[in-house]
Amino acid sequence: MRLGSAFSWRVPARTLVVTILLCLVAVAAAIAGLAIGKVQISAVDVVRTLVGHTSPALETVVTEWRLPRVLLCLVFGAALGVAGAVFQSLTRNPLGSPDIIGFDAGAYAGAVITIVAVHSTRLVLPGALVGGIATALLVYLLAYRQGVHGFRLIIVGIGVTAMLGSLTTWLLLKAPLAIAQMAAVWGAGSVNGLTWSDLRTGAIGIALGLVVVCWFGRHLAALDLGDDAAAALGVPVERARLGLLVGATALTASVTAVAGPITFVALAAPQLARRLTRSAGVRRVPSAAMGACLVVVADFVAQHAFPALVPVGLVTIVAGGAYLVWVLLVQARKEIR
Repeated sequence: MRLGSAFSWRVPARTLVVTILLCLVAVAAAIAGLAIGKVQISAVDVVRTLVGHTSPALETVVTEWRLPRVLLCLVFGAALGVAGAVFQSLTRNPLGSPDIIGFDAGAYAGAVITIVAVHSTRLVLPGALVGGIATALLVYLLAYRQGVHGFRLIIVGIGVTAMLGSLTTWLLLKAPLAIAQMAAVWGAGSVNGLTWSDLRTGAIGIALGLVVVCWFGRHLAALDLGDDAAAALGVPVERARLGLLVGATALTASVTAVAGPITFVALAAPQLARRLTRSAGVRRVPSAAMGACLVVVADFVAQHAFPALVPVGLVTIVAGGAYLVWVLLVQARKEIR
């Protein structure tokens, strides 16, 4: 039995080209985000400012005001893309994402509980991480029946999502008006007003999640062959699956803690990247590039396509909802055929 192709480190040429093109689109959208605003700056001046050859005024506008927002979109989008790729690989289902399974709802509930308890957003990051990981463990335990199968994980996750949504709504209704407004504004999913400090805070959680995902991600190729085949190859199936779930949950929870829930990116990015690369499975690096591209473009639209500034989460909800309907229609056609 030759397994070299399953564990090859070689990257197909189409996947490499698509990933590079997605990165270029994300960079172009980022430069546009740095250049366009109340103070219009040319792309050349943006690049000159980034390399340190410009005036103090432009450095203030580009580096201090706009650059943290653009970097947040790139980093958060990439993290959501990787998380979605991990979940869809584990569930073997295009609907398997933290938005659907409920891990985002767990992170949101943990953050809301923290905001209501301490009347501040200072401890949102640990609250969201604890809430997301606790939800991941709960869904895993409820779905475990001599192993965890993707369809059962999704169904259990949908039920847990409904319960957590009810809990979050009840907490907001019972909280004081000022605290409820704080949580509601944060819950829209926005990078408005975030700074370098917020970027550093989110990057810590994302870095930890990436370490876990990379460590257990070496088993994803074997898990794609099926649990029995993976176990025969010496892979600790349930330990690897649980580690990947925890790592991917840490990625989404870190984004939720800083910016609020930016939904549907983790759902759409892996599948869009897969269709562009025409790969047999969901790949993490193209998914990260697609996620970064989606969020930075969505934030550009949120800033400039409406009369007033809107949260990026509202743009991704609209686009992601349309994408979800399209996925369901495609799946229904396949079943009819």
